[in-house]
Amino acid sequence: MKFMKLGSRPDTFYTTEAVRSVSSEVSSDLIIQVKGSRYLLHKFPLLSKCLRLQSLCSESPETSAIQLIKLSDFPGGVEAFELCAKFCYGITITLSAYNIVSIRCAAEYLQMTEDVDKGNLIYKVEVFLSSCILHGWRDSIVTLQTTKAFPILSEDLGITSRCIEAIASKVLANPVKVSLSQSYSRRGGRDDQLMSIGSESHRHSKHANKVWWGEDLAEMGIDLYWRSMVAIKSGGKVPGNLIGDALRIYASRWLPTVVSKCGDGDDSEVDSKHRLLLESIVSLLPGEKGAVSCSFLLKLLKAANIVKASSSSKTDLARRVALQLEEATVGDLLVPCTNGMIYNVDVVLFILEEFMLQGSSPPRNGGRLERRRSRSTEGVDLEFEERRRSSSASHSCKLKVGKLVDGYLQEIAKDKNLPLSKFIAVAEAIPEFSRVEHDDLYKAIDIYLKGHQELNKSERKRVCRVLDCKKLSVEACIHAAQNEMLPLRVIVQVLFREQARSNMAGGQVTELPNNIKVLLNGRQTEDQWSVSGLKSPKSSNVSTLKMKLGESDELDDNFTDKSSNVKPFGMVTSRSKRIFSRFWPIRSTSEKK
Repeated sequence: MKFMKLGSRPDTFYTTEAVRSVSSEVSSDLIIQVKGSRYLLHKFPLLSKCLRLQSLCSESPETSAIQLIKLSDFPGGVEAFELCAKFCYGITITLSAYNIVSIRCAAEYLQMTEDVDKGNLIYKVEVFLSSCILHGWRDSIVTLQTTKAFPILSEDLGITSRCIEAIASKVLANPVKVSLSQSYSRRGGRDDQLMSIGSESHRHSKHANKVWWGEDLAEMGIDLYWRSMVAIKSGGKVPGNLIGDALRIYASRWLPTVVSKCGDGDDSEVDSKHRLLLESIVSLLPGEKGAVSCSFLLKLLKAANIVKASSSSKTDLARRVALQLEEATVGDLLVPCTNGMIYNVDVVLFILEEFMLQGSSPPRNGGRLERRRSRSTEGVDLEFEERRRSSSASHSCKLKVGKLVDGYLQEIAKDKNLPLSKFIAVAEAIPEFSRVEHDDLYKAIDIYLKGHQELNKSERKRVCRVLDCKKLSVEACIHAAQNEMLPLRVIVQVLFREQARSNMAGGQVTELPNNIKVLLNGRQTEDQWSVSGLKSPKSSNVSTLKMKLGESDELDDNFTDKSSNVKPFGMVTSRSKRIFSRFWPIRSTSEKK
């Protein structure tokens, strides 16, 4: 760091009985009181350089040989005043980035201008500031940080704005030059601690070495940091991913205490300082998709919930998350809630709604592309190719989000206070094609039903309505067939699905396991079905089964294959016997005899 010495005389200030004096053959004739401290000095050296002291001495009546001047509001306190007094006496003083702001403000207060004396303190401080301090990276940052003690004077004198401009110009000139960073070299190039909020993203951590300036700027308060980042962004030369990494470093420096208290519900920890901090970070986020990780955005959203940030900040974060939701994990989506439920489901529903607004339907058949190729194999429509690739990417994202939503449902299903309507809303928030298989969805439904056994028959049917038995694996079907929490109609759907799957695959027909028979026998009071009744197609229970299955249009679709000539089993008795013989075997001929 740079420094400059002014004056050549040795230091002759000393303290006697709590009074600071200067050794001199001339008797002191001026007492200056600065915030409780007294200085016994001489008028001539001070008044020859300080216009303000001249005015105060002329206004104050001389009642004794020694005149008293009180400077109660002196900027910088006794330290800054003593440096100014030593300069007046020609005693050597040292200027550096740590004290230049306080000396400059003190000199301004004392009006130590060129009109009073050539080569006065203001002039020399300004020369040092402009020619040395603002040319150095670390000096500029330290100087900017010291302006916090004198915010109004520093603004009026232009020190704050000049430091910000100097910092921004250096970042824009060398956005990836590590050698300028003092913080980086002190840490030996390791950024493990700083990356704690976004450490899950290797894509971002590989840029750590390039964000040397982000580490140094992270030491600033949010007001100066915000202004510096605005100046850097306005330059237009720093990529969005580096801006995002710098913001992540800053958040890891100042937000861990807020994030760590996530879910504590302690309102005493929520104050305007944290709220301003988070909202300022959100306002600085780059607009480019992928500039920051989805995980980092969701961590900010969790913190926003804790500090009760403005709705506009939460909405902005949620929309940014929606743009890259496929990158998220289930843990990222578990935003704590303070209104009785464990997790904030509403914000996830909003994110899913925003996500669905981005894309359209899954990619279409490539017929149009084939027609173009048939016309001219050499003149492929590149614009159409691009649209097709974009559509495919959108479809791929929706498939990833489908898996994500089902995993999220499994977590929130454990919440005893989760309303049925919210569970169903999340399950139905994504289109049907987003779920290639329904095993994860079935698992979520199973968890919810077991955790909410107070649900009545109608409510359990509502939960299961989103489930498509055709998309269940063999293992899931086996589990579902023995699941006592499921409505009986779902179990029958599963059994018919397995029968159809066996017939399609030409598999060997096997008898229904005894435990499923016992289960169905034990539940005949619920839907008034019985295994014994189903064994006889002529029984009235077959008609009951037909009516039960006909209650839902979706159920009809599952049982009726429109592309085949299969008639409703209530009309074709022999067909019914063949279907049910798979599950409830008819006695053999030998037994009948």
